Amino acid sequence: MRILLCNSSSSLLLSSPSPPTPTHKSPIILTTTNNWAKKTLLGAFTGALSLNLLLSSPFSVASESPSLQPQSPSYPSNSLTEQCREEENREEITGPQSVTNDGIVEEAWQIVNDSFLDAGRHSWTPESWQQKREDILSTSIKSRSKAHDIIRRMLASLGDPYTRFISPAEFSKMARYDITGIGINLREVPDESGGVKLMVLGLLLDGPAHTAGVRQGDEVLAVNGEDVSGKSAFEVSSLLQGPHETFVTIKVKHGNCGPIQSIEVQRQLIARTPVFYRLEQVDNGTTSVGYIHLKEFNALARKDLVIAMKRLQDMGASYFVLDLRDNLGGLVQAGIEISKLFLNKGNTVIYTVGRDPQYQNTIVADGQPLVTSPVIVLVNKKTASASEIVASALHDNCKAVLVGERTYGKGLIQSVFELPDGSGVVVTVGKYVTPNHMDINGNGIEPDYQNFPAWADVTRHLSQCNMNQQGQKSQG
Repeated sequence: MRILLCNSSSSLLLSSPSPPTPTHKSPIILTTTNNWAKKTLLGAFTGALSLNLLLSSPFSVASESPSLQPQSPSYPSNSLTEQCREEENREEITGPQSVTNDGIVEEAWQIVNDSFLDAGRHSWTPESWQQKREDILSTSIKSRSKAHDIIRRMLASLGDPYTRFISPAEFSKMARYDITGIGINLREVPDESGGVKLMVLGLLLDGPAHTAGVRQGDEVLAVNGEDVSGKSAFEVSSLLQGPHETFVTIKVKHGNCGPIQSIEVQRQLIARTPVFYRLEQVDNGTTSVGYIHLKEFNALARKDLVIAMKRLQDMGASYFVLDLRDNLGGLVQAGIEISKLFLNKGNTVIYTVGRDPQYQNTIVADGQPLVTSPVIVLVNKKTASASEIVASALHDNCKAVLVGERTYGKGLIQSVFELPDGSGVVVTVGKYVTPNHMDINGNGIEPDYQNFPAWADVTRHLSQCNMNQQGQKSQG
């Protein structure tokens, strides 16, 4: 069973109303485990989804999707390599030999029972949900379509607009998104030493990486000579991206036992930057302001934002404007990493809250800020999801003032769980809470100013904010 964590609604997954979303969708890769047995994070999607962590069992998505297919490596033959290959083949065919209609319905029920967070009607109880299971499974379910209909009605009874059933065809599409630009999806899997290693999960048949010699199940060791040990799959996916028709060199280990090979791959997808910036002169030319417009949070967002901020600093920028208006979100991990660029080590970026302990987290900055200059963040009613994480993180940590309109208010986390027949269920499992413990969902974030303030007012506001925080800490 696989799990995809996502933030709020999306036209791809959910039928409930949501603001218009960008057409570009991208995956991100990470790892986790929970009480559902061993699962590994596969990918994530942009747009209004925002937090998209797709978890997988050890079985390959490529064997389940017509456009991501496992390939037989043509490596030098020796007894050790053959033995490793035989072990991998045995693992691929291991698993449930039959899928029953009753079993599919019961697993969908169990997922909700373990993880659902009632963030709306507050009508869900373990007792009523247990009764629903007994009612549903009291009679035999004779067809797969009937099982799917039962799951749809069962989820609809929760009254949550974001919790719903998705067909096998919909779920299959999710595994095929690629943000690397070379036709692979990555996953993090535990290694023998207790760490993680990066594996090629999905491989686009006849795509750039496959054509160059990358194979299903390869472990990625380095990108352009940079060791990727300790890096997340999100970070490595960003390293793999680049302009159309440029080359990237990947060092991979084929299978569990080698051999190790460096492979040059030509990128064939255009990686579009979401960052636009310029230097502006204010106060009759006496003050330089770095203006940065961030259109969405894709895999290039953090890297290109760092470049923009450093160049603007070199050009003499003493203040910054980060424009998040009409930014509906994207990859939440990108939003989290961008927030950290402005925060001091130990500052809280965001809290996540849920019934399952894996959704109860405090995410904190782990380094020093790239800039310490005063920042204005521009927001409006279409500033949503990952954008709200950045806006609240900078605001609540006294790093920026917010200017404009109240933000959209999209702060729920959904998971997409795969069922045994390849279908899935989208379930609300958590929500985001700002560093100042405000629930984003349905509320949005109120700006400090509706109109652009003077920079002297910004400096005074942030200074007062910091003094207030210091006073609260001393009292605590």
